Amino acid sequence: MQRRVAHLDMDAFYASVELLRHPQLRGLPVVIGGRHHGHLRTGDNFPRLRDYVGRGVVTTATYEARAFGIHSGMGLMKAARLAPDAILLPADFEHYRHYSRLFKAAVAEIAPEIEDRGIDEIYVDLTKLPGDTVELAQRIKSKVRRATGLSCSIGITPNKLLAKLASELQKPDGLTVLSYADLPTRIWPLPARSISGIGPKANAKLEVLGIHTVGDLAQTDPAMLVARFGLHYGTWLTDAAHGRDGRPVVTRREPKSISCETTFEHDLHPTGDRAALSNILLGLCQRVSGDLGHKGYLGKTIGIKLRYDDFRTVTRDVTLEEATADPETIRAAARTCLQRVALDRKLRLLGIRVASLRPSQYVGELSTPAVCLDGDRDMSHAAADSG
Repeated sequence: MQRRVAHLDMDAFYASVELLRHPQLRGLPVVIGGRHHGHLRTGDNFPRLRDYVGRGVVTTATYEARAFGIHSGMGLMKAARLAPDAILLPADFEHYRHYSRLFKAAVAEIAPEIEDRGIDEIYVDLTKLPGDTVELAQRIKSKVRRATGLSCSIGITPNKLLAKLASELQKPDGLTVLSYADLPTRIWPLPARSISGIGPKANAKLEVLGIHTVGDLAQTDPAMLVARFGLHYGTWLTDAAHGRDGRPVVTRREPKSISCETTFEHDLHPTGDRAALSNILLGLCQRVSGDLGHKGYLGKTIGIKLRYDDFRTVTRDVTLEEATADPETIRAAARTCLQRVALDRKLRLLGIRVASLRPSQYVGELSTPAVCLDGDRDMSHAAADSG
């Protein structure tokens, strides 16, 4: 039996959720990112991108804003030069997580074999489900829309790699079903960088070799790729270009760590801005504690991450005698770590990480409500925290 693997991606997820709250902004260029900008009114007095000053990045944008060249991870100041009149809204991750739970629960009612890939995307194994593939996908899309009021795009293929590519082909509100026979016409014309796993550095090396499309990659001598990229990655490049991917849909993945970090809008000094940094540290510890409780884990290793104003990054960690999810215990351990680093210059980023995880007695043990401070970002979509 040939596998049927779906990749479901919510369309411009954060922006679409915001448009449910502010329907008057539909059809306008809207950018999500940065800190809270004060009370948002229901009239035309929304913050404009041209008025933004700071180091925040674009979390996402509506398709109308993307038409100006704005994309996730771009600095807001740069985005303002491209579309100064675009609306700027702050990210509200608690609200987005609510809709994330809604759409995943809706899909699970039809297809329970789900691999969670983040706040706005999942893989779904449809192989054992009865029914026509297109009809099944349309049922899922309708179920998601009824549960959330939002649209999604679905790609269905024999494996995860191709499904992710297929879900991008007809956005927004797309439905694409591909077989291996469709590779030459639908996949090979795509840029090589479209394949998840080919990052900017690898893509730059491929372009130097004259490899620009997936088709170019498929026609390249595998031995040459191994010689240039090493055995593991070179072999994978050939397999990926030919649509080969045997990875299963993993319905349960044990995390190695749970972390949260924030890049400040302006550099903060450990002495002059001590109160602000203390509040941010508390918020991060509470946020990580809440995530641990929600996911049902305790952790023994507590770590910090600091990035100075000169972009140097340092990490320190300490291992406790007992695993914990208690925010005060996490904060005390983080302060111990802070005593082991130089705090003699301004900081641009602070992060907390809990590792050496074990399942708690039950999901919700020592759970603490998550707290989001201004400037905090959901780490599954925190692009460009080093820029």
